[in-house]
Amino acid sequence: MNYNDYPDDELVYLISEGNEEAKDILYDKYKFIIDAVFSKYKKACFALGLEYSDMYQEALLGFSDALASYREDKDTKISTFITLCVNRRLQVAVKRAGGLKHRMMNDSISLDASYGPNGVILEDSITDKSIIDPLDNLVKKELAYMIKKKLSPSEYQVFLLTMGGFSSQEIAKIQKKTLKSVDNTLQRIKLKIRNIWVRN
Repeated sequence: MNYNDYPDDELVYLISEGNEEAKDILYDKYKFIIDAVFSKYKKACFALGLEYSDMYQEALLGFSDALASYREDKDTKISTFITLCVNRRLQVAVKRAGGLKHRMMNDSISLDASYGPNGVILEDSITDKSIIDPLDNLVKKELAYMIKKKLSPSEYQVFLLTMGGFSSQEIAKIQKKTLKSVDNTLQRIKLKIRNIWVRN
């Protein structure tokens, strides 16, 4: 059976039923996204001493995550969802590798010793950045909900990719739009978000 002419949502359904051919078709169709996102992390790989092949494997796992958890009712195109999942997976891998590297460096520094001209104790100057303020989290969720309500579906896709750290050129390539079209969409998004801030 030839699945090449099937729409993405049907291919995703076939994948959920265990169809490997459908997965291969989506992989071939969206491999350019995996490669585009991965290219953003090459410098990080070099800086952290990570193997490119290991990181590319993480990108492929992000692609698999996207196919496994994609739901049509989320109002997100599969291409956008794949981009975000691959990007998130690579971010986590880099953060994990960076944390390990810093932990190794910190092991060789005494936390009890005083540093600098003011004699600051290193242990006293370290704050836990991983603790999330619940109020701050609530405000972010509320703001995200208001933004999603105000943006059109296509604007919301561009907004998600922008928040994922993608440039206008990368978004144009992922969304298969012209750069001018993406820039115009970004201008509309900024105006709508500005209006949200003014009213609140």
